[in-house]
Amino acid sequence: MQSKPLARAALILFGAAALLGAGYVAGTWRASETGSSAVTVTSANADKTDPKSDRKVLYWHDPMVPNQHFDKPGKSPFMDMQLQPVYADEGGASGIRIDPGLQQNLGIRYATVRRQETKEGFDAVGTTQFDESKADVVQSRVTGYIDHLYASAPMQRVTKGAPIASLFVPDWLAPQEEYLALKRGAMDDGMLAASRARMRAMSIPDGVVAALDRTGKAQTHVVLSSPETGVVSELNVRDGAMVTLGQTLAKVAGLSKLWLIVEIPEALALTVQPGMTVDATFASDPTQHFNGKIREILPGISTSSRTLQARLEIDNTALKLTPGMLMRVRVGGNKAVSHLLVPSEAVITTGKRSVVIAKNSDGRLQPVTVTIGNDVGNETEVLSGLSDGEQVVASGQFLIDSEASLKSVLPRLEGGAGAGPATLAPSSAPAATAAQTYETTGKVEKVTPGDITFSHQPVPALGWGAMTMSFNKPAPDAFPDVKPGETVRFAFRQSDDGYQLTKVEPVGDAK
Repeated sequence: MQSKPLARAALILFGAAALLGAGYVAGTWRASETGSSAVTVTSANADKTDPKSDRKVLYWHDPMVPNQHFDKPGKSPFMDMQLQPVYADEGGASGIRIDPGLQQNLGIRYATVRRQETKEGFDAVGTTQFDESKADVVQSRVTGYIDHLYASAPMQRVTKGAPIASLFVPDWLAPQEEYLALKRGAMDDGMLAASRARMRAMSIPDGVVAALDRTGKAQTHVVLSSPETGVVSELNVRDGAMVTLGQTLAKVAGLSKLWLIVEIPEALALTVQPGMTVDATFASDPTQHFNGKIREILPGISTSSRTLQARLEIDNTALKLTPGMLMRVRVGGNKAVSHLLVPSEAVITTGKRSVVIAKNSDGRLQPVTVTIGNDVGNETEVLSGLSDGEQVVASGQFLIDSEASLKSVLPRLEGGAGAGPATLAPSSAPAATAAQTYETTGKVEKVTPGDITFSHQPVPALGWGAMTMSFNKPAPDAFPDVKPGETVRFAFRQSDDGYQLTKVEPVGDAK
């Protein structure tokens, strides 16, 4: 009788233990599932904050591979270094920020993009020439001989009324002697008038006839003088030469008015019209301006220079210009047009594109590709890429139009815009930064014909921490004495293929 209650009690205890165990297992599994899910949600929704600076972090990345982003800190899978945070308060900005002190050291100046009403125009070159419409000729009206030539060579300056040549005219002797004989014979006035008419028909000047009446002596010489002040542009005779009726002895070109022949590029040929204003200067004195209006467009395009010629008349009363001068010409349009202008020194032209360094609203600098038009004085027209009121860098010290600038400055700015913000601050080794060469100390881990692997110390100029990485050798036989395990000081620079070593020497020899 007593065994049954004991058996029943044992069964109850066993069942209670079984239920308790099952409940514990189920509860543990549920708690595990619930806890795991909570951790996952917490991890997904956690606010990523840098405990050191209390700033919100967008992501972490390896500075050597900036395009690869990570959700949490840790060691870089690419290099032997820790991932670096990119903060929310600057991760969305583009461009590069330069320390104010460094801006002053670099001499950076800013200019504002502005819109201005200017007349459509362009720059060209022009050449001064004699005004052929003002040229005079010295011509013989008789047949004779050059008795004396006063003009010795072409391009000789002469004044109005100056003698050019003296002619001996033997045919003048007979009519003059006949006139004197009639006058001595007391012939009637009709005979004398007929004799005078004959002398005028033979081109004997009235002055010679008057002198004949006054002196009673025949003259066989006549002096031909310059009709204008200028230069003898052509001289076609020499002393003693015979000249015939109507022969041109010389040509005299005036200098008070000159032609300016402007070479118009073929691409602008359709935009040029008579009446457009021209402002011309020459290199010896750019403050002197000579103005005029295009009088006519000469037909035909030069096959050698592919230019169209336009002609105008300019005033040269002061005789400062001479034919053949090369002049800088600004051809202005007939109507004013609005242009967006920037200083010409702010534009970097690479050959394939034109770039300006623009200043963002938050003070960062960013390269902007622009389309440029014509130059307007010291400014350049911008067709696209900028807007009125923007600021651009316009300092000659910063925008050096050189291969070094185009291959290093612009890619670094664009790299900063793509990979996140960057800041330039004054460096403790400005000479090394300027030369793009960096130095540090490290232990040689591996040497191959193509590179050397170092476990090196931080490189502050590049923002690198201590890491292990490989550097290219300039040649397979370079640095033959370097062995694994040595501690060395090495220098390197950035190249198209990565980072290339320029110097490796033992620490004991480094100064």
